[in-house]
Amino acid sequence: MMLQALDILFFVIHCFVIGFNLTGWIWTRTRRWHLVFVGLTVFSWLAMGIWYGLGYCALTDWHWQVKRALGEADLPNSFLTYLFNDVMGLGLETGFINWGAGIILTVVIFWSVALNFRDYWQYRLSHNLPESNE
Repeated sequence: MMLQALDILFFVIHCFVIGFNLTGWIWTRTRRWHLVFVGLTVFSWLAMGIWYGLGYCALTDWHWQVKRALGEADLPNSFLTYLFNDVMGLGLETGFINWGAGIILTVVIFWSVALNFRDYWQYRLSHNLPESNE
């Protein structure tokens, strides 16, 4: 019963993180948190990927441990592949999913950084803060 609850919890957390990574840049109040989330995602995919393989996700690793304990086998390397193919039944190629995820995350990071930068300068200008002379 506990493992089934953890499986559901990890599924919900995964979907939340993906959704927030895709949309968190839209609202001014969530933009700073969005940078944290996409930063952690990129850190996991690239930095931790040095040791565990490019695209590694700690959340997926923990989720798959739960699923294996529940008796599931032949799990894909990526939660997105699992979501699109096993849950939604789309049958997409793993390479297509991985490339799509990378491209979309890159675009989202660009928008997030640009909007956070713009928000920062608008705040400085509206509060008449002097420029740093460092």
